[in-house]
Amino acid sequence: MTTRSGALPAADFYDFQALLGGAEKAKLAQLREFLAQEVLPHATDWWNDADFPGHILPKIAALDLAAPDRRQFSHLFTGIVVAEMTRADTSLATFFLVHHDLFVQALIDFGSDEQRKRLLPDALALRTTGAFALTEPDHGSDVAGGMATMVRQVNGPDGTHWVLNGAKRWIGNGTFCDRMLLWARDADTGQVRGFFLDASLPGVVRTKIEHKIALRTVQNAHITLEDVRVEEGDRIASVNSFEDTNKLLLGSRVSVAWQAVGQQLAAFDVARAYAVERQQFGRPLAAFQMVQDQLVRMLGNATSSFAMMVRVAGLQDRGDATMAQVALAKAHTTAAMRETVALGRSILGGNGIVSDYRMAKIFADAEAIYTYEGSHEINTLIAGRAITGVSAIV
Repeated sequence: MTTRSGALPAADFYDFQALLGGAEKAKLAQLREFLAQEVLPHATDWWNDADFPGHILPKIAALDLAAPDRRQFSHLFTGIVVAEMTRADTSLATFFLVHHDLFVQALIDFGSDEQRKRLLPDALALRTTGAFALTEPDHGSDVAGGMATMVRQVNGPDGTHWVLNGAKRWIGNGTFCDRMLLWARDADTGQVRGFFLDASLPGVVRTKIEHKIALRTVQNAHITLEDVRVEEGDRIASVNSFEDTNKLLLGSRVSVAWQAVGQQLAAFDVARAYAVERQQFGRPLAAFQMVQDQLVRMLGNATSSFAMMVRVAGLQDRGDATMAQVALAKAHTTAAMRETVALGRSILGGNGIVSDYRMAKIFADAEAIYTYEGSHEINTLIAGRAITGVSAIV
């Protein structure tokens, strides 16, 4: 009986990565080497300290993974990148998603030629960082219809500008970002407006949300906006309603479902290595039938989630993925993830509740994935509406 985890099969048990092209496989190998050397050895300390490693951003930029659609990478490659980042550190992967999938992609999809020329090069190179300011203190899943942050257009002798008032909450990267894609309701028309807001403007106050039990490395902010003057040049002129952003939100929801895959791969990695090496009653934990059952259930959940996301990636490549299909994927993979990380935590016993063994961090971070980018319940109801033709969302 082998006890060397290095000789055992990969957590990608069905070898889905074999579906990638040659250049994509080479880029994936580069990413894995970077994560193994620069992230994994330090991620638990960052998490324990609730400290974001800003010094690592130039190294992430050097990987040249931003805006993969511009580099003709497949959606499968893009998803596996997210899964691999999450496998090493969920917090760093979340930073990457907020900055690239939401802020940078919004510049690409909705920015004017002038905005892209002015803001995109630095954002792609991570010389500047972005955030996505949507959620509010009293509005989460219902924020599109209940948005309380208001903006009013002002026409004066020096031209048109806008004045923002309100608050945003749970804004990832919000404490340190240079700009944020911020949404507000037009006080005169009721339309939802979008802005590439300079986060250093007078009237913008950013406060770090403390005492989190998940994604501790991510710097979530509570943001208040008091008479913040925004120039017309920073308004997203091509967006007149929140519905205009469906393409953007679909892509970010897919990415979070891929995070659920990566979180399960991480849990399996840690649990299997522990079960093979840990001795109890004179033999490794892996020699016990119940432990093998738990590991197989973990691998089954991870593999079925991976397979579902491979298919979603194929639909994206064809341009056929719907929000309902993506909602089902996010709901299903995160529910499977919750069971997987719980099984992994159980295998580690008491060591599963301290971050020294990684599993406690993996277990806790899974709760954030389960909730953000549409809670499990909201995604379930989106899929339910599609398959019944009846909406259960009030």
